[in-house]
Amino acid sequence: MAIADFQEYLRLIPAVNRSPQHAVWLSYDTEADTLYVNFKKPSYATNSELTDEDIIVRYEGETVIGFTVLHAGKRVNKTA
Repeated sequence: MAIADFQEYLRLIPAVNRSPQHAVWLSYDTEADTLYVNFKKPSYATNSELTDEDIIVRYEGETVIGFTVLHAGKRVNKTA
């Protein structure tokens, strides 16, 4: 499968530049409708917290190493 619209991915560059270590790994589980975002690989969380927006923030010590977005598909602007 070819990726036709590289511009979509290029819009991620500012977020990647602001992230810890200037690296982001993304994966999406369609069955669970969950987006996994990691700033470190491998990442081993020592703690996590669930926000009011159904986002699980994962920590290694005091450092955020990633987050999990629950119900990710429902957050997408369908007209985009």
